[in-house]
Amino acid sequence: MDKTMKKINIIKGIAALSVLMMGFASCERVDYPDRFRLTGGKPVIDYIRYADKDLLINQAYMDETVCVVGDNLTSVVKVLFNDQEAVLNTSYITSKTLLVSIPKTQATVETDLIYFITQAPDTVTYDFHVMPPSAIVSSMDCEYAKPGTEAHIYGDFFIDLEYVEFQGIDARVEVDDLTYTENEITLTIPAGATPGLVKVKTNSGLSGSIFQYQDQRGLLFDFDGKTGLYTEDNRGWHPQLVTTDDTAISGNFLQLGDGNTEIKGDGSTWADGKFSFEYWPGAWQNPEPFTASFGRKLSDFADFSDFANMAYKFELYIPEEHPWTGSALQILPADITVVTNGETGAVAMDGGTVLGGCNNKYIGDDSAKYPRALYTPWADGLTHTGGKWITVTIPMNTILYQPNGNLTEGAPVTAASFDSLVLFLCGSGGKTGTDCKPILKIDNIRAVPIK
Repeated sequence: MDKTMKKINIIKGIAALSVLMMGFASCERVDYPDRFRLTGGKPVIDYIRYADKDLLINQAYMDETVCVVGDNLTSVVKVLFNDQEAVLNTSYITSKTLLVSIPKTQATVETDLIYFITQAPDTVTYDFHVMPPSAIVSSMDCEYAKPGTEAHIYGDFFIDLEYVEFQGIDARVEVDDLTYTENEITLTIPAGATPGLVKVKTNSGLSGSIFQYQDQRGLLFDFDGKTGLYTEDNRGWHPQLVTTDDTAISGNFLQLGDGNTEIKGDGSTWADGKFSFEYWPGAWQNPEPFTASFGRKLSDFADFSDFANMAYKFELYIPEEHPWTGSALQILPADITVVTNGETGAVAMDGGTVLGGCNNKYIGDDSAKYPRALYTPWADGLTHTGGKWITVTIPMNTILYQPNGNLTEGAPVTAASFDSLVLFLCGSGGKTGTDCKPILKIDNIRAVPIK
């Protein structure tokens, strides 16, 4: 090939490469015309409106999203509401608009200004007032705390608090009679408090609690006779101690453990005689009506149709001298076809349901067709309750596990799975603790909404 031909080929190659590069540049301009590019200069702020409606505003609540409208907003690299920095997402910034959520942390110094800061850095301010939203009243350390005792209420946006109000006459606690932070209120339960919502009043309005004080909804076992369950007949193989003493929170309570029986920290001990509470409905009749006061299905006492947004709750007291340091508490529901199936003495009821002796085969099998929730507070350092009762919440959407902590291989629970209930201290829950001789005092077992 002569020199002339080589030169022609080189020129052609350069030309082709130039066309290809132009194509890439063209694609970039066509495919990403609105891609964020940081610009110089200062922003101009014309007004601020709600992100979801065309309404101009000069104030908004913490955690709300607002739309800043102006010019050269792509020059902004930082936004502060008072002294709290917001999170910027360049996908929501153009030259003319900037979407931003107001920080949910209370300002240390309130200037009623938004600060728009550029890379230079230059700062442009805009008059804007940030309001705290209404309080969120999410939980209480002990929902059955007695009037006259101290309680802690947890949530968010406890800002500029005015009072806390329980149901009942003279059941309001004024701000001067309590202490609070943004997430916790400490107070004494007023003498007139009765079962119902707890309300918190701030400058932003009055908010009701998600929970109820001394909740009576979905009450299954109070061990005092309100429901009739576990009083006339224990409905299980292992009648556990139901008693009261000077630690009691509301009459009788169920006690698991006697302070002398040891369980292994790895959960391998099967001590159902001392640590298993079983409620299996029915009177073992043929046909079985499930209507006797002591043998009714638990689904007669609570509506489980929305169980995914519900929880089992109960009050718990663990004496400091008998701490719980190993083994999981299994919370295991099952429908009547599970608990009455396949045991000696079973008889066939009209319609094919099998009745007879109670069945515990579904409880301990690690192949686990039957899911249960696992409660292991000792793994997080809670080995006793410090001389007081606490409320335990077991969301029903956590009923997923085998005793060893693995996910169950069987069918998930459904709304029909809640006829019976077993609480059994056995199985590792996938965690290893230490040997112990625990006592668990349990009261007011209930099934309630948590959303």
